[in-house]
Amino acid sequence: MGLNRLEKLSCFDRKNAFCVDLSHLAIEPEDLDALAGLAQKALAEMRALEGGQEVNTDEGRQVGHYWLRAPELAPQKEYTEDIRRVQKDIEHFCSQVHSGAIAPERERYFRYLLVVGIGGSALGPQFLYNAFRSAHQKMPTWFFDNTDPDGFATTLSEIPNLAETLVVVISKSGGTRETANGMKIAQRAFSTVGLSFARHAVAVTGEGSLLDSYAKEQKWISRFPLWDWVGGRTSVSGVVGLLPLGLQGSDTKSFLEGMAHMDELTRGDSYSSNPALLLALGWYKATGGKGEKAMVVLPYKDRLLLCSRYLQQLVMESLGKESDRKGKIVHQGITVYGNKGSTDQHAYIQQLREGLNDFFVTFLEVYRDVSALSDYHVAQEDAQVALSSLVSEELSDEMNAGDYLAGFLHGTRKALSENKRESITISLQDVTEYYVGMLLALFERAVGFYASFVDINAYHQPGVEAGKKAAAEILVLQHNLLSTLHRKQRAMTAHDLASEIGGVDEVLVYRLLARLAENGRVTRVAGSGNFVSDTFHMIENT
Repeated sequence: MGLNRLEKLSCFDRKNAFCVDLSHLAIEPEDLDALAGLAQKALAEMRALEGGQEVNTDEGRQVGHYWLRAPELAPQKEYTEDIRRVQKDIEHFCSQVHSGAIAPERERYFRYLLVVGIGGSALGPQFLYNAFRSAHQKMPTWFFDNTDPDGFATTLSEIPNLAETLVVVISKSGGTRETANGMKIAQRAFSTVGLSFARHAVAVTGEGSLLDSYAKEQKWISRFPLWDWVGGRTSVSGVVGLLPLGLQGSDTKSFLEGMAHMDELTRGDSYSSNPALLLALGWYKATGGKGEKAMVVLPYKDRLLLCSRYLQQLVMESLGKESDRKGKIVHQGITVYGNKGSTDQHAYIQQLREGLNDFFVTFLEVYRDVSALSDYHVAQEDAQVALSSLVSEELSDEMNAGDYLAGFLHGTRKALSENKRESITISLQDVTEYYVGMLLALFERAVGFYASFVDINAYHQPGVEAGKKAAAEILVLQHNLLSTLHRKQRAMTAHDLASEIGGVDEVLVYRLLARLAENGRVTRVAGSGNFVSDTFHMIENT
């Protein structure tokens, strides 16, 4: 593991101290050189994508998230103008909210933010909020990112004052059920305390969508567009990411600049100067080009805790495909999971070192011990305490907390390598808007390159749509169960109900009825100690 190996198997942006290091993979430079044909094909396809070619042929769409941080590169003038106009609109809107020019119904300022969305409409804003949190943030933020009633209740109970809360609802179609449910719950909460939801609500949606029409009709505060050529999992540099980011008081321009700089780096023709191409080639070699190993993401920085969740969608939804672009069944994908270091010294590192060797690790290293976002003072009994200095002081043996964190990272990497466990290390200078922008743009481009290597469409999600369709069918079944019980007006077993409706799974019928019973919507009468004889009947007046 000499410096020569590191030099040949890494890509280092010295200006920004940003490095992708493959030296702990079981590869040699000639292994990467042998993939030159794949690399050139991927680069050509990426140029076509950025040039406006309709690469998402299954959905008949262009893929334009790279234009969001370089509008001048958009292939159509109207795209360039739209992107720039919306970015200015976001900046102006956030400024008006912070100044009180846009104010809630009863209070002088909006002080809190509730974001309602799911998938890419929530994961990106959540990750950025957690990464950039500080004492200086202008609007503490909560999220409705599921359709869990208990989650709704818990979140609402934590928001200090709904009267000072701005709600941003994000849904491209307006028909996503989880988001629609979250919006309705938020509406009820505002109505319960006598507040007009419309005076507190903003829509981020496709033009002419159900949500767009509803927000216009109800006279919501504002509406921002989502374009068809930006997918949810790559929308963080669009309104989905920028609006919450700006409302929180973070530097949206710096974030976009970081992404744009990484985009520029990742247009290079050689893996030695193109960090995303190098990273994608590393994935290809580590997984055999067939997803043979999972990616374990270990960020050694609390601010990057949600990175693995964010990458799960970006990588797994993009690469997890049954068929290639020719229609051949290939079952591609890279499984992503992770937590954070050094928490993992006490969790699953044991298995990573000594258990199944079915993974490679991606270490995320941050050079700066204390983020510039945390470099503030707090008053304590008239004394100004500099927190950055406080947490950087020595703890023992001339070591501070950051030294220990770095020691655990490099020690873990060494321990894994000694047992022939592979890893990639990505290093960045700090967790600020600029560097996180670089990091996310790196992964976006690497996903695109890898998809080209294995000849799949990274920009559609037929499996997700199949799941939505199946969920809708389950809800229809539940409706039929309740209707049947109401019509029959007698106790029935799950088997009887399944037979009455026809063509349904009696185990599924039992599970649906058991949940309804536990929520007081039907009554279950236990039979002779088994599922077969349990009966269910309607509760009066339900």
